Amino acid sequence: MLAASTTPNLAPDPIEAEMREVDAVIRRRLSSSVPLIDQIAHYIVGAGGKRIRPRLVLLFAEAFGFEGPERHELAATVEFIHTATLLHDDVVDESSLRRGRATANALFGNAASVLVGDFLYSRAFQMMVSVNRMRVLDVLADATNVIAEGEVLQLMNMHNPDLTVEDYLRVIRFKTAKLFEASARLGAVLGQADNALEEASAEYGRSLGTAFQLVDDLLDYEGNAEQLGKNIGDDLREGKATLPLLLAMSESGPDDREMLRQAIEQGEVARLPEVISLVRRTGALAATRAAAQRQAEQAHSALAALPASRAREALLDLCVRSVHRSS
Repeated sequence: MLAASTTPNLAPDPIEAEMREVDAVIRRRLSSSVPLIDQIAHYIVGAGGKRIRPRLVLLFAEAFGFEGPERHELAATVEFIHTATLLHDDVVDESSLRRGRATANALFGNAASVLVGDFLYSRAFQMMVSVNRMRVLDVLADATNVIAEGEVLQLMNMHNPDLTVEDYLRVIRFKTAKLFEASARLGAVLGQADNALEEASAEYGRSLGTAFQLVDDLLDYEGNAEQLGKNIGDDLREGKATLPLLLAMSESGPDDREMLRQAIEQGEVARLPEVISLVRRTGALAATRAAAQRQAEQAHSALAALPASRAREALLDLCVRSVHRSS
């Protein structure tokens, strides 16, 4: 089992200078002659975030010995794709809080948020074309298509208490893990890794992304709004049958199971205290974290194929931190 880290953040950050370069690219590439695009794009990207996907591009590029400026461009590209999905997600989910601030749709309206999300997607494609590598285009075109499919799958599954665990995990693989996978794979592509090493890198990203989303889903019932930077119970309000709820239903008696079904079908956030009590009592939160732990261990195992390096150590550390976090 992966041991918990003693510190909550990557400190000292082995690629701090590299991440500053990525932030510089992000600021430069956000520029638009349309004032509202500038305003919204800077607002959402400026909110920060963990920047895990850009970090994966940089760390895998370093692991395979690539030091060209393209790594900064592609790290910024995946962050733009991720940010575009957040803008669209918040509109679909009618979210009002993200990263401790009002969402863009809450401030600027749904139409503006969707259109600026489209701008970020199109800017991301301009950036990936500038790298002038067909394999890069292939990886990111595939990823954006799969992410869009994941968004639609999630929409179809809303308010469905009969969702299977397999279908739930499929949404995670499409919607979240795919961009983690693509980010890791891009670093390997830049470093001209052979097919086996590229696939090992992709497996790391896919497993890490799955672990990360599983923990996000349990924190919606275990965390607090100040730490998470979003409203607790949003998943329930949106009718998302995430793993904590699915596991709790499988371990509950008829009355509690019916309560959970109704809460999912109707998005009854008023029953959140009852739901939290039940998911804790049934062990669903612990079981969800254990599932995340298994995914993190798969990511850890995938790194066995990589040569020893500072970057590999940082990637191993991410496996631990993806599970043992509170935000």
